[in-house]
Amino acid sequence: MNILSKIGLATVLIGVGALTTNAVQQPQADEPPVNEKLEEKLVNDYNVYALDLPSEMDFAGERVPLENPDIRERMDRELLVNTYWQSNGLLIFKRANKYFPIIEPLLKQHGLPDDFKYLAIAESALENNRSPAGAAGFWHFLKGTGREYGLEINDYVDERYNLELATKVAADYLKASKERFGSWTLAAAAYNAGNAGISRQLEKQKVGDYYDVLLNSETSRYVFRILAFKEILSNPKKYGFNFRQKDLYTQIPSYKVKVDTAVTDFADFARLFGINYKILKLHNPWLRDNYLKNASGKEYYIEIPEKGYYDYQP
Repeated sequence: MNILSKIGLATVLIGVGALTTNAVQQPQADEPPVNEKLEEKLVNDYNVYALDLPSEMDFAGERVPLENPDIRERMDRELLVNTYWQSNGLLIFKRANKYFPIIEPLLKQHGLPDDFKYLAIAESALENNRSPAGAAGFWHFLKGTGREYGLEINDYVDERYNLELATKVAADYLKASKERFGSWTLAAAAYNAGNAGISRQLEKQKVGDYYDVLLNSETSRYVFRILAFKEILSNPKKYGFNFRQKDLYTQIPSYKVKVDTAVTDFADFARLFGINYKILKLHNPWLRDNYLKNASGKEYYIEIPEKGYYDYQP
């Protein structure tokens, strides 16, 4: 086939292709244009709704003045943000089922209102994580604050990651703030901004209430984030969260082993109890290395999961 014949054949094929494409792309006379169909599908398949704010809200028994337009807008913002961040919200429901049964009795034991369990969500989303500023654990203590309140923090042990010990410290800190300010709401704000920072702003602005003081953006949102978590977790269906009990995370039954000597190798230590190093660390994130010096003979209590919950053959 010569070059002219090839060109002629290519032209015919292109023409046929164009006709075929047009036949596929052009809607029938009685059908709406493609863009209109897509718009209709989007409207029908996905909707975002404005939320009705509750008529009454409180934090630790202290009323939220929702009749104030500024307060209503700030509360509305946090409810919207945390309702429509669905993946994060669902993860929090899952983790709360696992960790609230541990946190709730500790708060009661240490004299803190139950609502402070939602502060732990605002701090860490119920994960033993670390903030960019270096605050660590469920309750996000900085090293200095943790040590000030008696937590051991070094290369081998970091008790900020020990949920039981850190919850006690959080309770002590918050109770001291409550005594200073006379308000659980201000105590919660001071957990974010520091007692000195809150005191300075209250004095400067000549007010005595969290809802009357102008604070930085983070602290201005902080208590409302806690309130949003309380409202959403208390009313999952209202805010569109759907799950079954079997979808939620649960705590693995465990027991504790007292250790008052050095541990030369936690991998070997774990094998003594029929688990591996990873499982040991998952249950004891406060152990920060693969061995423990313990020259002072201090007593530590290491959590060991009961047999049968992990498929592992040491």
